[in-house]
Amino acid sequence: MHNSSASTNNIVLEVDNVQINYETRKGDVEAIQGVSFKVRQAETVGLVGESGCGKSTIAFGIVNFLGPNGKIVEGSIRFQGDELVGRSEEELKKLRGDRISMVFQDPMQALNPSVRLGEQLAEVLTCHRNISQEEAWEKSIQMLKRVNMPDVENVMVRYPHQISGGQQQRVVIAMAMLNNPALILMDEPTTALDVTVEAAVLDLLEELKNDFNAANIFITHNLGVVARVSDYHCVMYAGQMVESGPLAEIFHDPRHPYTMGLLACVPRLGDSKLESLLQPIRGRVPPPAERSKTECIFAPRCEYVTEDCRKARPGFTQISSEHLARCIYATEIQDRARTRKRKKVEETQAQVDAPREDLLSFDHLKVYYPQESNSVVSLFGMGEKKFVKAVDDVSVRVAKGRTLGIVGESGCGKSSLVKGLIGLEPVTDGDVQFMGIDTTKPVTERDTNLIKEMQMVFQNPDSTLNPSYTVGSQIARPIRRFKTAPRNQVKDEVIKLLKAVRLPPTFYERLPRQLSGGEKQRVGIARALASRPDLIICDEPVSALDVSVQAAVINLLLEIQQVFGSSMIFIAHDLSVVRFFSDDIAVMYLGQIVEVGPADAIYDPPYHPYTEALLSAVPIPDPDVAQKEIRLSGNVPSALDPPSGCRFHTRCPRRQDMLPDKGKICETETPPWHTSEKGHRILCHIPLEELAKVEPVVHAREV
Repeated sequence: MHNSSASTNNIVLEVDNVQINYETRKGDVEAIQGVSFKVRQAETVGLVGESGCGKSTIAFGIVNFLGPNGKIVEGSIRFQGDELVGRSEEELKKLRGDRISMVFQDPMQALNPSVRLGEQLAEVLTCHRNISQEEAWEKSIQMLKRVNMPDVENVMVRYPHQISGGQQQRVVIAMAMLNNPALILMDEPTTALDVTVEAAVLDLLEELKNDFNAANIFITHNLGVVARVSDYHCVMYAGQMVESGPLAEIFHDPRHPYTMGLLACVPRLGDSKLESLLQPIRGRVPPPAERSKTECIFAPRCEYVTEDCRKARPGFTQISSEHLARCIYATEIQDRARTRKRKKVEETQAQVDAPREDLLSFDHLKVYYPQESNSVVSLFGMGEKKFVKAVDDVSVRVAKGRTLGIVGESGCGKSSLVKGLIGLEPVTDGDVQFMGIDTTKPVTERDTNLIKEMQMVFQNPDSTLNPSYTVGSQIARPIRRFKTAPRNQVKDEVIKLLKAVRLPPTFYERLPRQLSGGEKQRVGIARALASRPDLIICDEPVSALDVSVQAAVINLLLEIQQVFGSSMIFIAHDLSVVRFFSDDIAVMYLGQIVEVGPADAIYDPPYHPYTEALLSAVPIPDPDVAQKEIRLSGNVPSALDPPSGCRFHTRCPRRQDMLPDKGKICETETPPWHTSEKGHRILCHIPLEELAKVEPVVHAREV
């Protein structure tokens, strides 16, 4: 595979027909079967697929980091021409962190919380190189500067918890690059980051790849990230590589039904629910012990499956010199009729132009958190009391039957806004009207009928589902509490709700641990629906899900809104998903709304400079689409002491060139609201007609 015409002497890693098994009580379980690929100098190979497909297992197998029960039973892994399979643990230790480095999804997995960052960085050098501590310290400082870390000298003496998530990831990348490795394994390195930080980290990885000439394996489930960083693309499914080839060929001409399904799951930036449709892949990835060895492994989920697919595991079909697909119909798949029909999800024709009554309104809402201080002055009640201004003077409306999307970086106040709304945090000031009722009281003081009409779907269903109770009993509890069904009909109502979220009645007796992540999220949605609320608040409900499960949950929420007529607040960091799902969008920055309006207006000029930067950072799953590169410098300022004037002025890329006084007004005066004819409002000193002259963020790439 990957038989490029380029010279073979620049091949850094060659994985050939590798099989990885895990020993269990029931015998060996096949986790990886027959995987082959090559990685060259200054090249990035992307490994994509859903959770459980074996992407990380391959990476750990390369350095034999499979744990006591994992083993490579077949195949070859050659690094710079030398065989790695069968090497001793001592030999592999010398390679790890030196010639082969790894960047993990969670930087805290790679950083010791009790050791200063400078000591951890220097240790990488002193462990593998015969150099002094002083020289290692200086080289670590230089590498931190190379990864654009601010305030390097102070960062060196800090502990991991004293820097932001994006800075932690930069430290891990610097650590990986210190010994100038020949191969870097990156396992979901940007998944936990904000889109702005993610964009900066991806830019950094591209720079380092070119400067250090390293070979890269980039593992991710995000097709937009793959389109941005990869040269070559490998699609994994259930331990097999089902398609591989150059990036452009995979995106333009996918030939395996699984690859086609992944691409159909993802909304493109600018797509809306009125004009496009997400098509989730049915079912889920089978666990290793349940994978068939006598038929195509994707057959149970494939929309093109025939009896011929069940006769044997297919081999690779060659599409072009480097493009391979593991499907017997690969050469004709795009012309074949589906043997299984997709369920049509009705378009949600939310009467966009029709005026609607407000269900919920915020007016000058403030949610402040008192800042505790250990100073002697504060202990005696003296001195000025400080507050974290998490939400500061926010006014916005949610109409009946419509969805308001709220976007912004971590720390901008999205979750605090919602907590103030549902009564989990006290409202400091302002007015909140829900169904004409004042809802500024804490949840413990609210009327039961008011609580019933406002329910929430959380980001992590594991944190909200009790592991000791069955799914049925947890959905039944709010039905009994709010008396939405007679006591003798509670079980029937639970089964109706399970069917509404596309789960079978048998799930009534299951425990949460017996469900997949997507199934748990569906249970969370069913429980939110149990009281038949008028408003459903979704706080990052799909951010932790695979793309196929994400598509299914989004479609489910759209169907629920259509059937029940519920209004929704949808919080997310993925602007593509927010655009697809929402009717109106509010952009938050440091506790304030800086732009709000209909969804279609937000994604075209005029933009608030912050919105423009967010849009430029979104990874788009299309190599033919180019984006303006607008990268915000620095971190979001502290809400304890926000900047004067416009809060965004410390990071704004537009104020210097679009304001006559070089943006000095931004530092001293609160910006005014500008309103367009479409009801699109922007909080900025730059006039609307000037912002309208800005070119769109997304455009076709020049050939």
